[in-house]
Amino acid sequence: MSDYIVRATAADSSIRAFAITSKEMVETARVNHHTSPLITAALGRLLSGGAMMGTMMKGEKDLLTLQIQCSGPAKGLTVTADSKGNVKGFPSEPQVDLPLNAKGKLDVGRALDLGVLSVIKDMGLKEPYVGQCQLQTGEIAEDLTYYFVTSEQTPSAVGLGVLVDTDYTVKQAGGFIIQLMPFTSDEVIEKLEKRIAEIDSVTNMLEKGMTPEGILEEILGDFGLEINDTIPTAFACDCSKEKVSRALASINKKDLEAIINDGESIEVKCQFCNHSYTFEVDELKEIGK
Repeated sequence: MSDYIVRATAADSSIRAFAITSKEMVETARVNHHTSPLITAALGRLLSGGAMMGTMMKGEKDLLTLQIQCSGPAKGLTVTADSKGNVKGFPSEPQVDLPLNAKGKLDVGRALDLGVLSVIKDMGLKEPYVGQCQLQTGEIAEDLTYYFVTSEQTPSAVGLGVLVDTDYTVKQAGGFIIQLMPFTSDEVIEKLEKRIAEIDSVTNMLEKGMTPEGILEEILGDFGLEINDTIPTAFACDCSKEKVSRALASINKKDLEAIINDGESIEVKCQFCNHSYTFEVDELKEIGK
């Protein structure tokens, strides 16, 4: 198993925890979208967080969408995940380059700047659940932490990291989400806050060869950590020519006729994975019937 998510509990189930290794997922996204290192890091963090949050959902067909709309040069990011570990996403601007931040790291916060994080959960009800919060730092982990506390009233600690190599490929990617249940004792909370303040960054832990299990052990080893299950995760797009055909069928009849009258085949790209689908004039006529 290459990329995977671990789900765990600790402190007599008063803590629930998730950790992910997502190097291949983020590299797939980088290749699909031809992202600059800065956008690779931003999209990679959101994909890793989204994949873990997707597995928090119970239903087979439940879908989670994380959307960032922002004033910075990145303009925005969108990630969709299901409950089975499949995730996909795209950046609004694949190529953004800025100087490194004061810590010598890729400046994701400045690339996003001010903005809003929306979390949309489609659980098969009439209306999807939508939670929103202002971006706090634009570094994504802190923004998700703030979202959990303000929108879901779940005190959480989120750590996310993407390390881009000198050749721009993804060297490491992963993260964790630690959440407190309503019955967590003050003593456990105090001890956990102290522990989280002491740990190394996600990318440093991954560079040391730590697995998701190892990361959770590092944070929760003294809290009676219990690993519950392991879920494979990957960048997986469910687009198909049939789905794109349905999208074309839904556009304005006049617009479709104008495309047909041009007498040229057209190419339609999937936003999530950049895969191209070609439609010949005869196929367009069939769609327009």
